[in-house]
Amino acid sequence: MKKLLSAVLCLSAICAVFSLANAQSKRNEIAAPKNYQKLNYAQSSELQKIIDDAVGELTAKNFKAEEIAVSVIELRDSMNLKSANVRGDVKIYPASVVKMFYMAALERQMEDGKIKSTTELERGLRDMIVDSSNEATQYILDVLTETSSGGEMSAKEFEKWSYGRNRVNRFYSSLGYLHINVNQKTHCEDAYGREQQFRNYKGENRNMLTTTATARLMADIVLGKITNAERTKKMMDLMKRDPFVKTADTDDQGTGFSGRALLDLNLKDAKLWSKAGWTSKSRHDVAYIETAENLKFVVAIFTENHSNERGTIPLVVKRILEGLGKIK
Repeated sequence: MKKLLSAVLCLSAICAVFSLANAQSKRNEIAAPKNYQKLNYAQSSELQKIIDDAVGELTAKNFKAEEIAVSVIELRDSMNLKSANVRGDVKIYPASVVKMFYMAALERQMEDGKIKSTTELERGLRDMIVDSSNEATQYILDVLTETSSGGEMSAKEFEKWSYGRNRVNRFYSSLGYLHINVNQKTHCEDAYGREQQFRNYKGENRNMLTTTATARLMADIVLGKITNAERTKKMMDLMKRDPFVKTADTDDQGTGFSGRALLDLNLKDAKLWSKAGWTSKSRHDVAYIETAENLKFVVAIFTENHSNERGTIPLVVKRILEGLGKIK
C-alpha cells in the first residue's frame, strides 16, 4: 500500500511539473501589441503601373514572370497609405530576409518582459541583422521558441518541440499575416537531427514569405506599430544602411541591393533601411527609403534563379523612385 501511495505521489509530482511547464510556455507566447491595428492601404493604379512597367523590363529580357515578385507601400501620407504588387501573395523561400521577422518578434518579447536583454542576446541580435549571421539567427530562434537543435526525437517529444518552434508563426498569425512560414533556422550548409526531422527529411516546411507580408512588416516597424518608440528606433538602427560607403563586397546589404539605386542616382541625401537575403538561387531585399524630395516607401523584391544578377533589384527601385517622383 505504501509503495502504491508513493508511486501515486510521484506521478502526481511529475504531472504537476509538466503542468507548470506547459503553463509557463503559454505565458511566454508572443503577444500582439496593445491596440494593434492592421495597416490599411488603398491599391494605387499609378503605383501599379510603375511596378508593372519595371517588371515588364525584366521579363522582356531574361526573366520569367514567375521569377520575380514585388510589393510596394507608399508612406508619404501615413493616413493615406497606397500599395501595389506583382505576385505579392506568392510564397517564396525568403533566405535571410526572414531574420527581420525574428528581430521584431524578439523585441516584442523583450518589451513585454518575457525575455530579458543580455549582452549576449544583444550581440546575437546585432549580428543577425547587421552581419546576417546564420549562427546568430539559430541562437535567437532558440531563445524565442524555447527549443534547441539536437538529435531526432520520439513522436511525442517531437510534437511538443514542434509546437514550441511554431511560436513565431502563431504570433504573426495573430496579427493577420497570411501565407507565411517562419519557423526554421537559417544554415550555411544544411540542417541535421531534429531540424531535418522538422522538414520531414524532404525539404518540407521551409521558411516561406510573400513580398506583401514582408513589405507590411517593414511598414509596421517604420510606423511604430510592433513595439514602443525606443525599440522601434533600435530595430531601425540595426537596419540602417549607407549606400555610399566604400566596400569591395558586391553583396553588401547597403550597396549591393536597393542601396545601389541610390548610389547610381547619386541621391546622397536619401536614407535607407533594409534587410537583404541571397542564396545560390535567390536574391531578395526589403527596404524602406526616404528622399530629400519627401518620397517615403517600402519595397520588397524577391527574385529566383537570378542570384548573380546584381542589377535587377536596383533597376526596380530606380523605376519606383523615378515614377513616384512624378506622382503628387
